[in-house]
Amino acid sequence: MAIARKRQISLVDTPYYHCISRCVRRAFLCGEDQFTGQSFEHRRGWVEDKLLSLAKVFCIDVCAYAVMSNHTHLVLYVDDKKAARLNDKAIILRWHKLCKGTVLTNKYIQGEQLNDAEQFFLNETINEYRTRLSSISWFMRQLNEDIARKANKEDGCTGRFWEGRFKSHALLDEAAIAACMAYVDLNPIRAKMANTPEESSHTSVKKRIASATEGKQPKQLLRFSGVPRQHMGKGLPFELKSYLELVELTGRCLREDKCGHIEDTYLPLLERVNICPENWLKLTTHFTRIFHGAVGRPSSHASYCENLNRKRRSNLSNCEKLLA
Repeated sequence: MAIARKRQISLVDTPYYHCISRCVRRAFLCGEDQFTGQSFEHRRGWVEDKLLSLAKVFCIDVCAYAVMSNHTHLVLYVDDKKAARLNDKAIILRWHKLCKGTVLTNKYIQGEQLNDAEQFFLNETINEYRTRLSSISWFMRQLNEDIARKANKEDGCTGRFWEGRFKSHALLDEAAIAACMAYVDLNPIRAKMANTPEESSHTSVKKRIASATEGKQPKQLLRFSGVPRQHMGKGLPFELKSYLELVELTGRCLREDKCGHIEDTYLPLLERVNICPENWLKLTTHFTRIFHGAVGRPSSHASYCENLNRKRRSNLSNCEKLLA
C-alpha cells in the first residue's frame, strides 16, 4: 500500500528528496519510439525548461536532474525558511505566475481596499499559497500536469501521461545525497544514451560542467558550498570539483566495468561521507532497486521515523550494509 506523502516528507530531518516520475506503461513518450521510429525527443526539453522555470517560482531548489526517454529523476531541496521569510505580496506574485489566483488576491495586487472579512479570507489564502510554494507535491503537480497537457495536445488524445503518483526518497545525510545525485547524473550513461557526463543531454551534470568551464556555477541549480562547517550558508555540502571528479570516475567504472580503479583512486567525497568503493558502486548503479523509502545512515533513520511517528523502518538493512 502506498504511503501518504505527508508521512514521507519530514523537513525537520532533511530538506533533500529524490523524486521519480514515469510515463504510462513506461512507453518512450519523451524519447524515440523504437517500434515506430517516431521521435518525441523534444519533449525532454519541455520537461527541463519547465523544471527550471518552476524552481524560480517555488521555494524549492533543484540539486540534480535527468530527463530520460520514459521517466525523470529529480533531487530537490525544500527551502521552507525562504517561504516563511517572503512577504505577503511576494507570495501572491509568485503564485500568480502559476495560476490566476482569486478575486481577493487580484484586488490586493491592484491596491484595492479590502474590508475586514475580505482581509481575513485573503490571509487564509496567502497562508495556503505559502505552504504550497514549499510543497514537493505541488511542485511535481505543476511540472507533470503541464507536460501531460502539452503531450496530449500534440498527440490529439486524452488520458494519463504519467503513471499515477511520483515516487520519492528522503535523503537523510550527506552520504545519501551524494550517492543519489551521482546516480541521477549518470543515468544517461548507464542507459547508453551518452558516453560522457558533458554529453548527457537534459541533465544537471551537463549544465554544471558547462558553467564550470567558465569558472561559474549555474544559477538555475543549488550551488555547491564546499565542505560542511559550523557557519555554512545554503548549498550542497560538497566541493563542486570533488563532485564532478567523483561522477567522472564512477561513470568510467560503470562503462568499462573496472571496479578496481576506484579502489586505487583517492576520492575526497567518498572518504568524507565514509562509503567504501564497493558499496558506492552498488549505490550508484541500483539506487532505486535497493531503496524504496528514506535513505540514510541508521542513526538518521531513527530520527526520521520518530518525527513521522512511523514504526516500520524500510531500507534499514540495506542502509546498514551500504551506508553505516
